[in-house]
Amino acid sequence: MRLKLDSLNEPQREAVLHTEGPLMVIAGAGSGKTRVLIYRIAHLIEQSTDPFRIMALTFTNKAANEMRQRIEKMIGNEARNIWMGTFHSIFSRILRFEAERLNYPSNFTIYDTDDSKSLLRSIIREAALDDKVYKPNVVLGRISMAKNRLISWQTYINDPFYRADDEVAGRPEMGRLYKLYQQRCFKSGAMDFDDLLFNTNVLFRDHPDVLHKYQHRFRYLLVDEFQDTNVSQYLITKKLAAVHRNLCVVGDDAQSIYAFRGADIQNILNFEKDYPELKTVRLEQNYRSTRNIVEVANSLIKHNDRQLRKEVWTDNEQGDQIELIKASSDAEEARLVATSIFEDKMNGALRNQDFAILYRTNAQSRNVEEALRKMNIKYRIVGGLSFYQRKEIKDLLAYLRFVVNHNDEEALKRIINLPKRGIGDTTIAKLIVMANENDVSLWDIIGNIYTAMSGRTANSIDAFANLIKSFDLAMQTKNAFEVASQVARESGLLKELYEDKTPEGISRYENVQELLNAIKEFVDNPENEDKTLGTFLQTVSLLTSWEDDQNKDPDRVTLMTIHSAKGLEFRNVYVVGMEEDLFPSQMMLNSREDLEEERRLFYVAITRAEKKLTLSYALSRYRFGNIRSCEPSRFLQELDGQYLKVTRRFRTEEAAPRPTRFAAQFKRAGAPVKRIPVNGKSAHQPSANFRPSDPMRLKAGMTVEHPKFGFGTVSAVEVQGNDRKARINFQQHGEKTLLLSFAKLMIHE
Repeated sequence: MRLKLDSLNEPQREAVLHTEGPLMVIAGAGSGKTRVLIYRIAHLIEQSTDPFRIMALTFTNKAANEMRQRIEKMIGNEARNIWMGTFHSIFSRILRFEAERLNYPSNFTIYDTDDSKSLLRSIIREAALDDKVYKPNVVLGRISMAKNRLISWQTYINDPFYRADDEVAGRPEMGRLYKLYQQRCFKSGAMDFDDLLFNTNVLFRDHPDVLHKYQHRFRYLLVDEFQDTNVSQYLITKKLAAVHRNLCVVGDDAQSIYAFRGADIQNILNFEKDYPELKTVRLEQNYRSTRNIVEVANSLIKHNDRQLRKEVWTDNEQGDQIELIKASSDAEEARLVATSIFEDKMNGALRNQDFAILYRTNAQSRNVEEALRKMNIKYRIVGGLSFYQRKEIKDLLAYLRFVVNHNDEEALKRIINLPKRGIGDTTIAKLIVMANENDVSLWDIIGNIYTAMSGRTANSIDAFANLIKSFDLAMQTKNAFEVASQVARESGLLKELYEDKTPEGISRYENVQELLNAIKEFVDNPENEDKTLGTFLQTVSLLTSWEDDQNKDPDRVTLMTIHSAKGLEFRNVYVVGMEEDLFPSQMMLNSREDLEEERRLFYVAITRAEKKLTLSYALSRYRFGNIRSCEPSRFLQELDGQYLKVTRRFRTEEAAPRPTRFAAQFKRAGAPVKRIPVNGKSAHQPSANFRPSDPMRLKAGMTVEHPKFGFGTVSAVEVQGNDRKARINFQQHGEKTLLLSFAKLMIHE
């Protein structure tokens, strides 16, 4: 069957037909990059290339399987002979063929993360090191970092920089643990995921004949999502392509968001330096989103210095303006988002699955989930668990359940050795037998210490019992939030999570803080007459039972972090929490590189939307049990205002904290749903035919109407960079300076 290329646009066709020599396809969001890869492979095979000589590397098995199936439909069963898969699956295949060169068995075991952590736990225990300092996931993360940078344990141990770094972190034995871990893996005939890449590099470095064999076997190499490759992945690929130099990489530097996993954006930014004869094709036509969404994304990403320039465009409809929701609090923000989804569903005959809510951190899902439940809108959490199903949340809730009810045996069994305090399963089993024999509760045995145990175990049980009794005393004088905070702190849960600085550990710590925020919100809510911990736990029980029902219906709103949303698309997208220190994250403000990655992350969020995009931020948010004032994200300032529609929608009875810096300009934009008197004067009621005019028409001397400040005369129009500002002398409120990209002004000529 002759392959038809008529359905491809000109740049796509150019990328498919340029088969010889290095090729970089810079693929903007929604520009059809997967289509190009599929047609390129099919074209190569149609031009008599043996499929066994094509290697295509992806980042997920799902992507590889979908590509293979689509190619198979085009060219038949020959597609099954392509070496297509993830980096790890393809290189593990090579390692099995060549295992003896590295003194591994060909049937070597591949350790998953749980296997690796289990092994490290054993090593840490045998080395008599404190597992609270040398936590398995922290040690594994450090080892993973080293391997992805191709640093062996020998190099690590002898490098003064790494030794000094570990000593500052209070973990001077990290190098020794790396050595012991690698030796034990080798002794067991096992490799972890990072070893699959590390050892492939070692194989090609130490055995030139093996490298020569695979260089000549594969004539064409293709790499998808090239911006997400790390040093190790790129080095292997470059070695394999060194003979024929037919390396095609496809990616978008504007969507490089995985530096925390080791991805190196320099691979795509500097690709031309390694291949001076490089052919570059830019896929700039977006087939996914409306013009407004495409243009607002362009206006954001142009603020990054480190990028491969491109101008994404679309032939799609203009579409709705991007709505910017301003709320008084995080709870109000969630309510407004849920209400907006409900209204759009009713007005547009849409389904739940047409909507996605994206957030920067997992902890933000809690308010959103509760708002959706109250509107009876079904949802699903993608790439994670629903808030109250997360382990760290269940752990603290188990403590709180037991503090309220000492007969809750399941809660007791969960917390008695959490964090570890030397009370193992065997001891717990003995205690249960004693309770049954004496016909009393397990707590009666523990709390009164009439056990047959002695020594360290008895001391540990006694310490635990005294801990619970101290919480009992707190229950008598403190409110639910104060008790929960004391439990989280004195149990050791909060400390253990705080000390884990891995991305996963930070997320778990944020989740526990968000649970404390929920309890503080519950206590502060004047509508709740009973503010006891028991009442809060009953509320949570009702919420979790509601979650169980969600799994029965596939039509649900999608909730996920922006990182998890990469590669996906939805009709309507909400991006919540657009505030300084939240997005961009406070942890990503230490360097321009980090800030630019955060901006790319926002770009990814924007470009997930097909028809409608809504952004939201709150002027206050519960953080660490206190209400904190928030400022709108600096990224909102970078968006071209002509594509935005600002909605200031918060309840008048809630006093919004006074924002500063970036918030000041947003505060001048839009008007509340209910008019609030300003400076003691009655609020202006807009004219019946009020409609904002084109701000580009505004000139000095014109009479204008603002929905909040009323009528005024334009004194001057100023241009500062990309911003246009107007100084206006309002009849009731004096002179004000408004940012025209956000101010709604009607010209009365």
